[in-house]
Parts: sequence; C-alpha cells; structure tokens
Amino acid sequence: RLSHQTQAKLKMGSSGEKSAKKAKKEKKDTPKSSKKRDRDGLPVPSSASKGGEGDDDEKQNPVCAIASPLADGKLTKKLLKVVKKASKFKQVRRGVKEVVKQLKTTKEGLCVIAGDISPIDVITHVPMLCEEAGVQYVYVHSKEQLGAAGMTKRPTSVMLVLPKAVKGSTKMGKDDEKEFEEMYKSVYSKVKGMHEK
Repeated sequence: RLSHQTQAKLKMGSSGEKSAKKAKKEKKDTPKSSKKRDRDGLPVPSSASKGGEGDDDEKQNPVCAIASPLADGKLTKKLLKVVKKASKFKQVRRGVKEVVKQLKTTKEGLCVIAGDISPIDVITHVPMLCEEAGVQYVYVHSKEQLGAAGMTKRPTSVMLVLPKAVKGSTKMGKDDEKEFEEMYKSVYSKVKGMHEK
C-alpha cells in the first residue's frame, strides 16, 4: 500500500502529463502568424518584405557559394509561376531523389534549385547531372518559395519542370497548354542565355 504523499505525487504526475499534452494541443491549434505573400500567393522571405520592390537582389535570403547562375527578382517570379503551373498539372519532379532519377531517364526539362540549402552537399551533384543530360538549371533564392510554388507545404531543394506531360499527369486544356508553353519557352531561353554568358 502507498502512502498518501506517494499517491498525491502519482496523481500530480499523471495530471501534469495531461496538462502538458493539453498545452501542446492548444499550441498546435492556435493559428500561426500569417506570412506575407505576394500577388501569386507565394510566401515572401522576411528580409525581402522589409524593402522596396526595386531592390530584389539585395533583400533576398543569403545563398550558397555555388549558386550560379542565380535568377534575379523578375526571373525568379517568372520561374515560380512556371513551376506553379506545371505542378498544377503534375509536370514536375520534386526533391533530389526524384529529380536525379528523372535526369537519368529523360534528357529534357528545366531544373530549378534553391540556393539557401544547408548543408550544400545535398544538391552539389545535381548541376553536374543536369549538364551531362543537357538540361538547363538555375538557382533561386528561397527553398520556401520553391516549395510553395510546387504546391507543397514543405520547403523544396530542387524541382525539375518537364515541358510535356508524362504518364500519369493531368491533361491540360488548349488554353492552359498554350499559356504554359509560352511561359516555359520564355523562361527557358533566359536561363539558357545565362549559361552562355
């Protein structure tokens, strides 16, 4: 038989666990602070939301040393629009594993890599694979923006945008297909021009 003090401690311990669980649940249920978003619904990095529109390059997240070619503000917005449109119709591959697998089989597309990945060793081999496959690649400033454009809640390190629908993807309408093709070609030519410099 336990003493009254021991019984009281046991009761407090179990109620303490319950209160900790309640506190955790309440914390989970409370709405998180709303992040600022741009016109396309993509999250704006906290450092970029402080300054004006004209200083896109100076107000972005710090990027790794190998992030070259790095897209400027206007090109980043266009790239993220293309990624968003392609992900809507399942014409993207997300993450290092999927992108590497796709690069080994398909020799087309546009690879968008986040420049603020840490540790950088996770993505250092992707540009070399892109060059071997003849696929253009470009870095953007933020993995959060890339993930949001890809319609995922998680930050994404790398995405491969495919120019044509693949097996299992949703069929685009004629208007959507024409709009996507124009956007893709415009962005692709700009990225190709960056590589030729």
